[in-house]
Amino acid sequence: MEIQTTNGITITVETQYLPNHSDPRGGRFVFGYQITIKNGNDYAVQLLRRHWFIHDACGTVREVEGEGVVGLQPVLQPGGYHRYASFCDLKTDLGKMLGTFLLTRLDEDTNFDVPVPQFRLCMPAKLN
Repeated sequence: MEIQTTNGITITVETQYLPNHSDPRGGRFVFGYQITIKNGNDYAVQLLRRHWFIHDACGTVREVEGEGVVGLQPVLQPGGYHRYASFCDLKTDLGKMLGTFLLTRLDEDTNFDVPVPQFRLCMPAKLN
């Protein structure tokens, strides 16, 4: 589990290898991840965009950018949180992801970036 707090926003990431969706012989390794975004501020924020860098063990880097997360642009009230699950596929059994979320402070209508801590994507057998 990876945890990082920036500007009062805490990002927690948990990952897992998804063997039922993977095909190692075919070079397809699928990893699920669950992200929790917690607002520790005394004002509401809204998540507007995500920006990911997905690295595999061969040095390939994919960049993914878009609105919200899994089709949502959640508003987080003070002390509130939003949790979502997603996945990514790699051509290797080892990789990593990192990125940022763009949020807006609703009381001032100002935007700010919050980094998502780098997290590892690793097939369990690789850890032995």
